Amino acid sequence: MTLPRFQPASDRSLLVYLGEHISLETHHQVRKLLHLLESQPIPGVSNLHPAYCSILLDFDPLTLTHPELEATLSRYLHRMPHTPLPAPRELEIPTCYGGEFGSDLAEVAKLQGLSPSQVIELHSSVTYTVYFLGFVPGFAYLGELPEALATPRLATPRRSTPIGSVAIADRQTAIYPLATPGGWRLIGRTPIQMFRTDRTNMSLLNTGDRVRFTPFSPERFAALQQP
Repeated sequence: MTLPRFQPASDRSLLVYLGEHISLETHHQVRKLLHLLESQPIPGVSNLHPAYCSILLDFDPLTLTHPELEATLSRYLHRMPHTPLPAPRELEIPTCYGGEFGSDLAEVAKLQGLSPSQVIELHSSVTYTVYFLGFVPGFAYLGELPEALATPRLATPRRSTPIGSVAIADRQTAIYPLATPGGWRLIGRTPIQMFRTDRTNMSLLNTGDRVRFTPFSPERFAALQQP
């Protein structure tokens, strides 16, 4: 299969695939095209939705057709090899693991043949990449989780997941920015707010950021909570 490739998603949207598998190389290609489209917008394109291997573009069908947008995007794609990416931001997320903050930690440890402290050590030992945001505002998909921690989602999702919950699913980890239903395994919680409408950049994390989780004690959780 030749890549990149285009696929109409509706009468007013177009998918651009830059890879077929989750990888940092594909992620960098997504970031490059996203950077070009954000810095030099295409008239008639209203929204950009990056994912692991693709970008979905919403456009005004009264302004553009699918073939016209594909032709314009082809010119952007030709420029990508010469497009430098801005340096990623580095962020640390203080996290209280286990107990009332991470109700699935013991079960994850049991499933993987590890101790809870080994799960914490493994999870906090990796610098994760924000591949994209989705599901709800501020929900960042982070990868990749150490293979020893790869754990499937819950068979039945929770009706509500506490805000700030640090969770894992398969080879991904994430932080719930809002109290929502969710099927990921909860191993900790952070007092840092991932999404706030009173910030210029409402989402704390953005595509391309680099994230590390820093363990801290339950006693410090209340002190680090933000208003």
